Amino acid sequence: MIHGVLLARVPYGDVDDLVQDVFLQAMERLGSLREAGAFRGWLATIARNRAIDHLRRAPRTMELPEDLPSNDAADRTEALAALAIIRTLPEAYRETLTLRLVEGFTGPEIAAQTGLTEGSVRVNLHRGMKQLRERLNQRAAPGAGGSEHARDERDVKDEPS
Repeated sequence: MIHGVLLARVPYGDVDDLVQDVFLQAMERLGSLREAGAFRGWLATIARNRAIDHLRRAPRTMELPEDLPSNDAADRTEALAALAIIRTLPEAYRETLTLRLVEGFTGPEIAAQTGLTEGSVRVNLHRGMKQLRERLNQRAAPGAGGSEHARDERDVKDEPS
């Protein structure tokens, strides 16, 4: 789950080191956890904050290494392109989509890991997939309808968390 939370926010090459950092921070701060049942949400919060700190310190540009391991370079390129598009989506959709599509979690597992309700996860996955499809279609056919995307982002801002 921590891998997915970080992957939704930071470059692929930085994720493994940040996962380790999150668990080190968690070990150091375990005494500050007030309720054992809140562990998963508390750990996810540490991961989100660590990602934010990392991005504040990171340069604004990113180059992909030439030696990315892959069985099929075209598939890997498409997957990285899709992940880049996911990272442009509103945060509510970004994390749930990454946990579902990259980490392979089910909706109920995402809910249990993040503290969201199963209904919220379903809505986030549905709306996030819709926006992802639209953006992938726009990428495939430049100039195709951008007004739908603007409406969806307004909807997200107006909805309760």
